[in-house]
Order: sequence, then C-alpha cells, then structure tokens
Amino acid sequence: MYKRLVLLVVLFLPVIATAKPETWVEVRSPHFVVITNSNEKQARRVADQFERMRSVFHRLFPKIQIDTLGSITVLAIKDEKDFRALEPAAYLAKGQLKLGGLFLRGADKNYVLMRLDAEGEHPYAVVYHEYTHLLLSKADWMPLWMNEGLAEFYQNTDIHEKDVALGQPSPENLLLLRQSKLMPLPTLFAVDRSSPYYHEENKGSIFYGESWALTHYLELKDYRDKTDRLTEYAQLLAQNVDNVTAATRAFGDLKQLQSTLEGYVRQGSFQYLRIPGATDVDESTFQSRLLSISQADAVRADFLAYNDRTADARALLTQVLQDDPNNVLAHETMGFLEFREQHIDDARNWYAQAVKLDSQSYLAHYYFAAISMNSMNTTEQSQVESSLRASIKLNPNFAPSYDRLGAFLAMRRSNLDEARMMELNAVQLDPGNLNYRMNSANILLQMGRGKDAVTVIRNAMHLASSPQDTAMAENFLTHAQEYEQAQEQGRSFSQPVNSEATVTESSSHASETDPSTGSSASEEPPPSGPHHFLTGVLRNVHCSTPAMDLNLISGGKTLGLHANNYFKVEYSVLDATLKGDLHPCADLEGRSAKVEYVESPDKNAAFLLAVEIHK
Repeated sequence: MYKRLVLLVVLFLPVIATAKPETWVEVRSPHFVVITNSNEKQARRVADQFERMRSVFHRLFPKIQIDTLGSITVLAIKDEKDFRALEPAAYLAKGQLKLGGLFLRGADKNYVLMRLDAEGEHPYAVVYHEYTHLLLSKADWMPLWMNEGLAEFYQNTDIHEKDVALGQPSPENLLLLRQSKLMPLPTLFAVDRSSPYYHEENKGSIFYGESWALTHYLELKDYRDKTDRLTEYAQLLAQNVDNVTAATRAFGDLKQLQSTLEGYVRQGSFQYLRIPGATDVDESTFQSRLLSISQADAVRADFLAYNDRTADARALLTQVLQDDPNNVLAHETMGFLEFREQHIDDARNWYAQAVKLDSQSYLAHYYFAAISMNSMNTTEQSQVESSLRASIKLNPNFAPSYDRLGAFLAMRRSNLDEARMMELNAVQLDPGNLNYRMNSANILLQMGRGKDAVTVIRNAMHLASSPQDTAMAENFLTHAQEYEQAQEQGRSFSQPVNSEATVTESSSHASETDPSTGSSASEEPPPSGPHHFLTGVLRNVHCSTPAMDLNLISGGKTLGLHANNYFKVEYSVLDATLKGDLHPCADLEGRSAKVEYVESPDKNAAFLLAVEIHK
C-alpha cells in the first residue's frame, strides 16, 4: 500500500490572503459543504483537502462504510477575529489555548470550524483527530486503546496535491512518555470508557500517549515487515477473542513487546508514512455559489447553537429572521434551541413552520415528528408518520428517523414487522447506539420474542458508556428475562406431555406462546381502533401474572384499564425518579402518569398499551 518511507519533515500551510469582509462562499463537494468568508479558491482547496482525507481513509479501511456519517459542514474562517466569534466560550478567556480548529459532533450533523491563518506544525490536528473518530464510530468491535491510538496517529496528517504524509510523531506524546512510566500492556488493552485511565486530564493522559506509541510502532512495523498484525488483531476481536489473548496471538509475547515499546519512545528519530500519487478526488464535481449575509449568518447561528453559545445564536437568528422571514435553517435552529431548553410546544411550532417552508429539509421533518410523538392526538398520527417517512426518503443515511419510525409503529401496534426492520436499519447505520438496540429489544418483546430480546440486550451491554447506561441496560435485561421466563412457564402449562413428541423447525416467532393463556401469541388479536391518551393518577393496581388491571383517576372520573400481559406494556419515565428497577405490579400504585389505550369493544376496561410515569 505504501510506496516509500521518509524521515519526519516539517510542513507549513500557507497563510491565506484576505478577501472582502462581506463575501461568503459555499463550495459543495461530494461529501462536504465548505462555507468561508475568504474566497472560492480557498473554499475549493479546503474541500479538496477533506475529500482527500476521506479518500485516504477509504483506501486504508476499505471495509468501513464511511459515507453514512451524515452532513459535514466545514466553516473555514479567514482570521482569528472572525474565528473567535464562533469558537467555544471556554477558549475566549485570557490565557487559554489558541485553537486552530475543532470538530463539533452532533447526533444529526457534524461541523468543522477551522482558521485559514492557523499557525503551527499541524494546525488542524484536532480536526483530523476527531474526523478519525467519526470515521471509526461504526467499528464497535474496536477497543478504546486502538481507537484513540489511530486518532492520534492520523491527527498529524499533511495532505498535498500529489501525496499524503501520515503518522508524523507527536512531540507532546513523546515528552509525556519519556517522563512517565508506561502502563502494562494488559492494563492498556483493558481500558474502557468507564476506566479512570480514560478520564484523566485530556491530552495529559498516559493512556493517550501510550495508545499512540503502540499504534505508531505496529503501523510502521507492519509496513517494514510486510505483515498485517493490526488486521489480524482486529479479526480476532471480531471473533469475540478477548483483548489480551488477541494481542498475544497477533503481536507475540507481551512482555517483550512492552520492553520494545519502552525503547521505541526513547529513540532519537522517527519515521512516518508517505502515500505518493494523487488521491481519488475530482474537483470538477465541486459546486460553488455566493451566499447572502442572511444565509451565512443562519449557518453561523446554527453552529453557535450546537456549540452552546445560546445567547449569541439567538441574537444572530433574530437578525436573520428579520431580514429573511422564510429562512428554513433559522426556523430549524430556533426549534433546536427551544427543544434543548424544554420549551416543547415552541420547538414543535418552529419545526412545523420549517416543514411548511421547505419539504426537502429532512431535519425539520424529523424533529417535528419526534417532538410531536410525545403529545400527539389521533389526528396528528398520520402527520407524524408522513414526516418520518419523508425524512427517511430525503436522507436514507440518517439513523434517528428509522429509530423514531420504528418506535412510532410499535407504539401503534400497527405493523411490528416493519417496526423491527426500521430499528434494524437504525442499528446498522449507528451500531454503537445503545438506545437503538434497546428499542429493537422492546419491539421483540411486543412481538412475543422474549428470548431474542434477551440476546439483543446481552450483546449490547458493552455499548454502555456511563453508569446510567449500564443501569438502564441491566434493568431492561431483567425485564426481558422475566418476560422470557413467563413465556417458558406458559409453554410448559400448555404443551401436553408426550414421550413420542418430535421437534420441528419453524420461524423464530410464528408459534410463540403467550404466557397469559398458554396459547400461541399469533392467536391473540392485537388491540384495534383509535389510540387515546389520558393523564391522571394510577389506582387499584392488581396483577394476576401476567395480566394486570388498574384504574386511572382523571378529572374526577375513573377509567378502567386492562393488560392481558403487562410485560407487553411499554413503560417510560418522563421527569420522575425511580429507585431501582420498575416493577409494574408494585410501583405503579399512586403514580401520576399518562397512559395510551384502546377502547374495549364491550365498553369494559380499556386495553392498556403504554404508561409514561410523571412526577
């Protein structure tokens, strides 16, 4: 792959000439949108650099799908003054580190902010570091040391017209490693997001430095020896081999590797990789246009909103909407700000206006639907579904739209097979998202596939990135296991004892047994009719496992509710705090809640579908 090695060289990006202060240019390449207050030539150069970086990663990691990462907008700012108007507030104080660029990652979009006059040997190291993480975000099998090591390795990248320089060593990492004792490699390999090693001071952490050093050593050694040790290691991990065993089999004796690494970081000179030849970028496909001040300010305001500079974002948005009342992005950003501040009705109104102004805005459709799902009535259900399907059509690579459509269909119990497929699409697009896996498991429970739900949650436990996530996953796993046990009990009561019985293969859910009756789940007709929502206080909760009966007291009136199987009821918590796991039969009594139900044909107790617990 690499044609030749050269020693470390120092390269400087040229300082960009000043353009007219009121000129804003947009250049769209196949995978990036570059917006600058410099000029079109510089915008094309920046777009070309990022396309080349993407092309480099495509060559290095051909199996990673790097074109499903969502929108990436690059704000290329001409000088420090205009850059400081956008950078994080924490860096504005006197004496703070001067940034040359940053990567702002969001659930629905990604921003790069960079200075065209940035100084230093590698002024955009933080941009390339975070871009590496973004590209590797789908590799959920990758251990943390390797993920951080690769990001550190590729952050010191220089992209030229005819070649790309990779893996230039970091003086900061080398200084730290030479002044510190290295971590034992088995300890390094075991570090995860809950480890104290990962939460030490940012770049001052020995974990980052040693991850870089090991990655740098193995990358260069693989090149010289014409081996693929890192690839072998990755393949072993994909086969569920534990970190230490995989490292021993791929890298050899770990004590010897430790000794070699200690000597490696103390050597006097380092090599790096250079890929000669032009990368696969066709600049003729780039499209450029001049932006009005309002259009540029709307983008800057959106970046400020995502960057937590709310007051500055609102001030800029106010001006944009005065000058251009139909600016779609301004409406979306106002909706985002209101939603973040829990002004739900205001947020929904802003997004609803954005949908009306531009039906091609997948984000407007998504947010309108996602917010409306929390408080929709029967007449709004078709609007929500329509907007979610429109969002998917407009951007088939946006995982949250699939997730919300799956949750919406599951909430209506109208098409659980399609709901399951929507969640699978969301998981495929964002395999590291724990919530998508949880939603998928919840749909499986509604389908009567308790065993499959348990398997999904167990396989997703490693994705928990905080104690709260771990507790949530463990609670759901307990719930799914209780449901699976109830299913097994139902089967044992319903199946006759027959020593001559034979087992035949069938689909995974065609003959699931409902524990409430001992009969096939497919024989129980799902609730039909319009869905209703009502808020009140839950009283007289009584269970006869797995059935449950209870009353909702609302406005002085009593609504009787019934669930044939309370394991299939969808439970959620809006703004309340629970102590430990939720046990419906014991914990719902006296709770304020919003319920979703379908009226009973015989006008007795309504069918309970979902319970949302409030304070």
